[in-house]
Amino acid sequence: MGKALIVSDSHGLTDELVTLKKRFDGEVDLMIHCGDSELSTNAEELSGFVTVKGNMDYLGDDFPNEAIELLGQTCIYITHGHLYDVKMSYLSLAYRAEETGAKIACFGHSHVAEAFEREGMIFINPGSIRLPRGTFEKTYAVLEIEEGMVSVSFYSLDGIRIDQLCKTFGEKINNKNKKV
Repeated sequence: MGKALIVSDSHGLTDELVTLKKRFDGEVDLMIHCGDSELSTNAEELSGFVTVKGNMDYLGDDFPNEAIELLGQTCIYITHGHLYDVKMSYLSLAYRAEETGAKIACFGHSHVAEAFEREGMIFINPGSIRLPRGTFEKTYAVLEIEEGMVSVSFYSLDGIRIDQLCKTFGEKINNKNKKV
């Protein structure tokens, strides 16, 4: 069980990150930034976020390229996506996430908000809170895992749920992240 806020591709925005942190203060167990913040690693706006390095993160050049986190008992792989050519294919990302034992892969880079499942791996791209593609809405995602059910909700920057993007994945996962 657990809940995570997922953002990506904020490209220099600071007030918006602070707003999201305040909005979800005490509401989430994990806050993830999938890269291209264009902020330094010690930026106050990123405090509390697990942040990875994107292709535009020159100030935060000491961000890690990837992170592995647990949300409850579920392993989550976090990366920006540019090192895995996610604009072309998800295969390399899937292989790397699988190598880490993850059940969920969070990434950005394409600025396209989406959640989907392939061969037992759930992929989440929260879109961009600055420069969205594929939709006019600036988006972020909220991941919830409850009793093995995984749901991903997408919201506009002003907090309005975007129902057409939201997904629930019905396969239950147990504490070892295997299908049951």
